[in-house]
Amino acid sequence: MNLETQRISAEEVAKRIDHTLLKAEATRMQILSLCDEARTHGFHAVCVNGRWVSEAAERLHGSRVQVAAVVGFPLGAETTKIKVAQAKAAIHAGADEIDMVADLAAIIEDDGRYLLRQLQAVLNVCRSMRPPVVLKVIIESAALTTEQKIRACRAAEQMGVDFIKTSTGLHPAGGATAEDVRLMCETAPRCKIKAAGGIRTAAQALAMLQAGAERIGTSCAVQIMRELGEGTKP
Repeated sequence: MNLETQRISAEEVAKRIDHTLLKAEATRMQILSLCDEARTHGFHAVCVNGRWVSEAAERLHGSRVQVAAVVGFPLGAETTKIKVAQAKAAIHAGADEIDMVADLAAIIEDDGRYLLRQLQAVLNVCRSMRPPVVLKVIIESAALTTEQKIRACRAAEQMGVDFIKTSTGLHPAGGATAEDVRLMCETAPRCKIKAAGGIRTAAQALAMLQAGAERIGTSCAVQIMRELGEGTKP
């Protein structure tokens, strides 16, 4: 949909949102509330830490809402073996999608061999499932130079991952920008883009979608829907 010429509906925005709660102090009741909100508003998915995947999957059973789990979060510095184990554990607990933080050192140092091997290893886990599990790769774009962003996007596209994601939302360098989303779309046109990190308002969410993002990750999804004038569904 061309957002420059056609106004996107609140319902369409909701379908592109990953309703996110990744705070270490999140409680079971908060996770269950997150799931209920996602079902009520018609969000695409909830995004949670591995600790809560089974709880979310059980709560959302029978609904259209997917469960996304983070891997290597938030630093991306775990070994490939650990990331593979985390991905397997999350999928077996009920995750439909994996949001994995890429190894930033490999991107910065141009260690393409290490980066590609790690992406391939986790992608193999996701693709071995029936149905295949979606893999999103977080590159922490605000912490990278333009050259490094391009390098990371090309590696992710080369491996055939489903999404490239801007940010964890926890890096001091910042989160998503429309400029980075456009760059990622141009650099890796065969991958979808997920914008996440610091998206707190409807205006920000719409700007990311207009820039080319297919998905939005935010912990302010309910607030965004209220700004868009969307009431709760029965």
